[in-house]
Amino acid sequence: MQKALLKEIILEQEQSRKAVENGIPRGALNVVSKHIALPHAVVISGIRRCGKSTLLNQIADNFYKQGRQGIYYLNFEDERFVDFAVDDFNNLYEAFLEIYGERKVFFFDEIQNVPRWEIFVRRMQDKGCKFFLTGSNASLLSKELGTKLTGRNINIELYPFSFAEFLAFKGAKILKNGLSYTAERARIKRYFAEYLKHGGMPEYLKYKDPALLKRVYEDILYRDIVARYDIKQVKALRELGLYLLSNIGATFSYNNLKRILGLGSMNTIKSYADFLENSFLIFLTAKFSYSLKQQFLTLKKIYCIDNGLADSVAFQFSKNKGKFLENLVFLELKRKFPGIYYYKTANNLEVDFLVKTGRTEIGLIQVTDNLDIEKVRIRELNSLSKAMDELKLNSALILTEDTAETIKLKGKTITALPIYRWLLEELSG
Repeated sequence: MQKALLKEIILEQEQSRKAVENGIPRGALNVVSKHIALPHAVVISGIRRCGKSTLLNQIADNFYKQGRQGIYYLNFEDERFVDFAVDDFNNLYEAFLEIYGERKVFFFDEIQNVPRWEIFVRRMQDKGCKFFLTGSNASLLSKELGTKLTGRNINIELYPFSFAEFLAFKGAKILKNGLSYTAERARIKRYFAEYLKHGGMPEYLKYKDPALLKRVYEDILYRDIVARYDIKQVKALRELGLYLLSNIGATFSYNNLKRILGLGSMNTIKSYADFLENSFLIFLTAKFSYSLKQQFLTLKKIYCIDNGLADSVAFQFSKNKGKFLENLVFLELKRKFPGIYYYKTANNLEVDFLVKTGRTEIGLIQVTDNLDIEKVRIRELNSLSKAMDELKLNSALILTEDTAETIKLKGKTITALPIYRWLLEELSG
């Protein structure tokens, strides 16, 4: 690639980067700040359009505000990089040097578009350079990455807006202890109802056009999966994606999917599901077991990266509100904890979430939209009580749409909280 064109792109992109609004500060900024002094590359991955480029700009601006050294910035999503290859990095580095002089910090957006990019990154790390990288597929988080960068990388996964970020986007300030007041609580509940249905994809929330979310879904299928993995059975992939997004919170087996959808072999279906998960569209959770082999063999549960995306592609929100609540809770847990499972008791009662917060610390969480219906109440309490007995736990949590109470049951404590209150515990005081 010609150096003159590279210089033109560098200058254009830097001008555009400085002109764009950086939006609300993302929570991930606090995570990134902990790793700035390390020599490791900071790798930010996540679904398309969730705000990775904005976060990268926020990190870059913080560098300048803090009086740190200058940076090199480039976004490889630019169509002029379609033929850019690893051999072109040397010309790119020379172009940077000729424009800015020597700098030690690189910001590369959508780096996965360049095959074998890690060769350049590793070479420059050996020279003491620091990298901040973003990408839209989980290959940037895979075991391969640790090998490619010889372990010199920190992985950060970015999600669509959390509820706290959603409120900041809306300009809604949360008063300390505000949820103690009726009017404030009603205001937050209105925002929560909007967040529950529409999710947290920044561009969609700005324009409220469902076509934007459908475009994200199509780009994942065709650009992140079909093109990248050279998929021939495109119709089968589409049918699988639609099925999984239409069944969030449900369990499935690959063998059953093969029978229900009439798709290829079981191995093909598993590969396609892995591709969908690697693109951050879905998450698959296992039933908890102390045996890793049993975890691998059990039925998986399906969740989606964003409620708004699921609603626009597959769901009827009004008919599946309970599943949207469960999906929202899963996403918040996923942001905070690496080990999330569902639990089945010996007599086949199910608890939505078992969360491991350490080697031995375990928490149980049940999600229901309404705890006031007697048969629902009995079912949910029975499931939790039995699971607590088996796991020798004295406390558990039920998250609801709008119920708050403390339940004493057989010497155990089950706390019921509205989901919006649980999401805002750190902000509301």
